[in-house]
Amino acid sequence: MIGKTYKTMLGDRELSIETGKLAKLVSGSVTLRYGDTVVLVTAQAREEKSTLDFLPLTVEFEERHYAVGKIPGSFHRREGRPGEKAILSARITDRQIRPLFPKGYRHETQVIITVLSADQQNLPDVLGPIGASAALSISDIPWAGPTACVRVGQIDGQFILNPTTDQLERSRMDLVVAGTRDAVMMVEAGAQNVSEEDLVAAIEFAHAGMQGVLTLIEQMRAELGQEKFNFLADGDLSTDLVPELTEAARASGLRDALLTAKKKDRSAAIKALRERLITARVPDADADGAAEQIAAIKSAFGKVEKQELRRLILEDDLRADGRNSRTVRPIWIEARALPRAHGSAIFTRGETQVLGVATLGTERDEILVDDLTTETGDKFLLHYNFPPYSTGEVKRMGGQSRREIGHGNLAKRAIRAVLPTFEEFPYVIRLVGEVLESNGSSSMATVCAGTLALMDAGVPIKAPVAGVAMGLVMEGDKYRVLTDILGLEDALGDMDFKVCGTADGITALQMDIKVGGITPQVMREALAQAREGRLHILGKMAEVLAAPRAELSPTAPRIVSIKINPELIGKVIGPGGKQIRELEAMGAQVTVEEDGTIRIFSADGAAAEAVKARIEGITREAKVGEEFDGTVVKTAPFGAFINLFPGQDGMLHISQMSEERINAVEDVLNVGDKLRVKIANIDDRGKIDLIRPELEGKIAPREPRPARTGDRGDRGGRPPRRD
Repeated sequence: MIGKTYKTMLGDRELSIETGKLAKLVSGSVTLRYGDTVVLVTAQAREEKSTLDFLPLTVEFEERHYAVGKIPGSFHRREGRPGEKAILSARITDRQIRPLFPKGYRHETQVIITVLSADQQNLPDVLGPIGASAALSISDIPWAGPTACVRVGQIDGQFILNPTTDQLERSRMDLVVAGTRDAVMMVEAGAQNVSEEDLVAAIEFAHAGMQGVLTLIEQMRAELGQEKFNFLADGDLSTDLVPELTEAARASGLRDALLTAKKKDRSAAIKALRERLITARVPDADADGAAEQIAAIKSAFGKVEKQELRRLILEDDLRADGRNSRTVRPIWIEARALPRAHGSAIFTRGETQVLGVATLGTERDEILVDDLTTETGDKFLLHYNFPPYSTGEVKRMGGQSRREIGHGNLAKRAIRAVLPTFEEFPYVIRLVGEVLESNGSSSMATVCAGTLALMDAGVPIKAPVAGVAMGLVMEGDKYRVLTDILGLEDALGDMDFKVCGTADGITALQMDIKVGGITPQVMREALAQAREGRLHILGKMAEVLAAPRAELSPTAPRIVSIKINPELIGKVIGPGGKQIRELEAMGAQVTVEEDGTIRIFSADGAAAEAVKARIEGITREAKVGEEFDGTVVKTAPFGAFINLFPGQDGMLHISQMSEERINAVEDVLNVGDKLRVKIANIDDRGKIDLIRPELEGKIAPREPRPARTGDRGDRGGRPPRRD
């Protein structure tokens, strides 16, 4: 038998992990099956050490359309660059495994997750992290796992482990949790105003639910695990300099430099202090060995800076800009910042500033989804842009980075929870968060700016949403939770915990831990402090816009909706779409749904109403006995065709035109003449026979046309061809 399979129950379904059958040349390879979803995960590291000064880890999530029996929709009919869903799935795995590589490990490492089969009920995004943990655990790559990852939903107050896609549609939350045996390491959540206590309970439920998977991977490692290869960490010549440099830096004003309020001023003060310390120890920068000494001093100074900042936070409750641990930076807001945008707002918190812009469109503007899900489109778009100037840097401009996609998705989940349904507000909504300045929490500022832009546009959201980024500094049993962290505190701290929500509860959450994990008690404290900060921010937002504007923005296009008989849709569209094109030439976009709902979209209200009137005319259904002031549009030897209303003509037979016999229609009527007519009969084909009401009873009525018999198809009345 090829390969070995390990099995455990995860929720109410069996999870199997097989190894030794596929991709056997790679260091670690496993195949996971959950329901009919099958995922192959491989892990490989280069033998040669990288010259980079950081961990060169890449995680790829490869979606194969054959997994759901589809051919890719691209021009070349093959998979291209990873889509947003694939990138977000890769980030979940990366954030779980990255903290557990040993310090100083610099070998390029690649984890590839390939979805081979997807049943569209058991989502593969949480199988990738489990597979990565298993593959790394049995490989020769140094890694301090195992970890596991599960999803939690909540339906009717009950938590569900790894809910199906159908169950998620009814769930109050979509929570993904990764952790080790003892602690939680990563959390990602979207929710419908869930309380802090419910969220902590769900995280504890998830951690308990992953224990069986951890046991399974530990068993695999014990039975099949390879010996980890030895790696050579960078020699650190700076360690011995730290005590001496700490004393010298403190004496030279390191505390004052670290507590400088402004980012640029603080960076300049710290740099000047570092240069003075280097000059004092290496007077001649061109001397032999001076470069190595300077590099060692810079490295040691970085350690001193980190240690001193963490000490100030833990011992004195003082942060880099002088705040204490619970204080939110000063906030200023401007709504309707752009004159022509449908909705806009500038949200500034300290040295982080985001311009939020809302644009309203039609169904034609929804984004098409071509991945392994059952979704075909998305009517809410949120794009997060992080240009290099926002941090005062010069970098190459390109496409969206994975970080931008991840931050944008977090903001999108936070705001989506309060949006009206499409039936309530039939617009496709696009939000853009332009990060203009960044010194921490730019994704949370995007949530605030985006919410304000929606309210400025007049979008009837259920409640305002705000976000705040929390940090953590932990040394042994001593820790301090930080509200509204700076970029420096994110880099030197132990946690990045982003919490979004309304005044009533949480709508989105994302947590990444740089240490071994945190306990539920620390998480409760962080969530409680985040709520305090969120309510403060919501209060500041309410001072500018407490609720959506009562009227839609004057620059926003209007949508007029009408409902018609579905059987008349063809008349609105016309042959080859001719009628629709004529309607849109009047200055509006028109969308038609199968149930007969028609939406007219135009920046010109008068044009929208004109198109509506035209459609009502086209789809108006004539009734026997109705009278009209009609216009002759065509004559024929047997009668005249009279236009009753737009798109509807009737025929007045020559015998019904006069009490006296006439030889030619033109003796009585000509094209363009107007006259009063009445509907006498409508046959089964919809053909209308007319009479002149003033002649009713004075001349013999015309016999109704006989009903059709047989199937003449599209052959102009000829009998069907028989072969």
